[in-house]
Amino acid sequence: MAQMYDELSTRHSEFIAAQKMYFVGTATADSRINVSPKGMDSLRVIDPKRVAWLNVTGSGNETSAHVQADARMTIMFCAFDGAPLILRLYGKARVVHLNDPDWAGLYARFNPLPGTRQIFDLAIDRVQTSCGMGVPLYDYNAERGQLEAWAEKKGDTGLREYWALKNQNSIDGLPTHILDHNG
Repeated sequence: MAQMYDELSTRHSEFIAAQKMYFVGTATADSRINVSPKGMDSLRVIDPKRVAWLNVTGSGNETSAHVQADARMTIMFCAFDGAPLILRLYGKARVVHLNDPDWAGLYARFNPLPGTRQIFDLAIDRVQTSCGMGVPLYDYNAERGQLEAWAEKKGDTGLREYWALKNQNSIDGLPTHILDHNG
């Protein structure tokens, strides 16, 4: 049975810290819904009402475009080992870019990742847990490493060229402003 909370408990935060993967969902009123899997030790609990996650360069930039048009975001964690549990965080997010004034303070909370392009800062307004008994058990082997190697090979100039080519607009044509804020 689902349980609702106004903020993260210590138990919730410990569960989040133990997860190797999570999923981020965003959409605007008239865009496609985007759900992205995330990993790479990229999420931090800031306090019981706030989390932040470090976003690295990928094939698209849907989350950024969506959040700038409609701040709603859901983050979901599933227990793939141990006791079953699904944990969802609902709230309003904002995009923090490399040249934004609060970038340095947030970025310092993370281990640097090659290809970093944004941080998403989520103000939590609802936490939901559910049983998770339908989620299968999986063993974690390792991070893949290919995305980090790709970003390192591209270098800063190559990443900016890639952003210009692939990350400026969502699939629905919404702007991401990545070059405006990360130039």
